Amino acid sequence: MARMVLTLIGDDRSGLVDALSGVIAEHGGNWEESHLTELAGKFAGIVLVSVPNSKVDALVEDLAPLRRQGLLDVTAERALPEDQDVATTRLSLHLVGMDQPGIVHDVSHALAALDVSIETLETATSSAPMSAETLFTADAVLALPPTTTPEAVAEVLERLAHQLMVDIDVHPESQS
Repeated sequence: MARMVLTLIGDDRSGLVDALSGVIAEHGGNWEESHLTELAGKFAGIVLVSVPNSKVDALVEDLAPLRRQGLLDVTAERALPEDQDVATTRLSLHLVGMDQPGIVHDVSHALAALDVSIETLETATSSAPMSAETLFTADAVLALPPTTTPEAVAEVLERLAHQLMVDIDVHPESQS
């Protein structure tokens, strides 16, 4: 079985998941994991599917009509084999503070300097309870290389939190 990562985007409307899952099912594919959402009228996501090796090319070809029908723009890439998923130290990050331009860039830049990979990232804005100002939150799972300690990551992020005037909590992923 081949593992494929599909990315998709299109105008939000009913039936999009049905159209995509139908093509996958027609090729004997298995929908393994996904992250799908509606943002500002667009439906976007990423899906991990497994499909028989002999059906990969046909699956990719049969995804094209979804774009021509104006439903979804879908791209397909082969995933790394499961045995290449390397065990590593993972940390959970939670950030909250007043919204300001550049928060994601500042945090991601600090992590990149440590060679830390962001495996998942979810962000949102909301109205702060007492002030009605815009509050920014971020939750992430970080993968550390063997040369970077959790303490080093926490130290860098604590300094950054002070500069940005936000709260950043970092802890081993299992404690999330």
